Amino acid sequence: MTRELLSEMVDKGLVTQTGLISHGRGEAFDYLMGEKSLQSSLRAERAAAAHLLRAKNPVVCVNGNAAALDPKNLISLAKEVPAKIEVNIFHRTERRMELLISYMEENGAEVVLGRDPDARIPGLESDRALCTKTGIYDSDVILVPIEDGDRAKALADMGKTVISIDLNPLSRTSKAAAVSISDEMSRALENIIGSVREMKGRHDVIEETIRSFSNDNNRKKTIEEICSSLRNELNGGV
Repeated sequence: MTRELLSEMVDKGLVTQTGLISHGRGEAFDYLMGEKSLQSSLRAERAAAAHLLRAKNPVVCVNGNAAALDPKNLISLAKEVPAKIEVNIFHRTERRMELLISYMEENGAEVVLGRDPDARIPGLESDRALCTKTGIYDSDVILVPIEDGDRAKALADMGKTVISIDLNPLSRTSKAAAVSISDEMSRALENIIGSVREMKGRHDVIEETIRSFSNDNNRKKTIEEICSSLRNELNGGV
């Protein structure tokens, strides 16, 4: 179902062929996780919610794959926090930007940034550096689903709290992020939304959640949980 959707989105111009390859890599890790949210994923998703709620200028960044896979939950999360939405893509053309922004608007987004970039992310040479000053550039916390490693690192180098959604806990993106969520995107977004609703207004809970979360330790737990899942399969699912 998801593959058919992405293939359709390639035909419409929202997703690129390289986006299909990226999705395939992620699917492989989802199988290793048993196609469910791991305990480490849930901890990271709760930490992500806390950071987004504490932020002064949170931004949900959207690329082609993210928009195609789950625009509704991206928009719901942005409204719940609230956070700004900005489209940012690697293979950038004016037509593709307009297609993606219009697609987000058709799915309920009221304001989507990205049409008129007026700033650049330092350290990036590609068009992924283009952004808006009031959105990505001035953000303090930024959620980046299905992000490339160079851009995740560039955002972290700017001093931003980068929250990644990347099924591969060993990717450069996961290593660069302050909160690395290894989970399928829709599951991750739904879990973050649930935690945002539960923690909203509870400043002591938000602070304690951030204070007690170690991304390095949690990423190690993710790898251990994947290995444990594989061992169970080798032992006949016992």
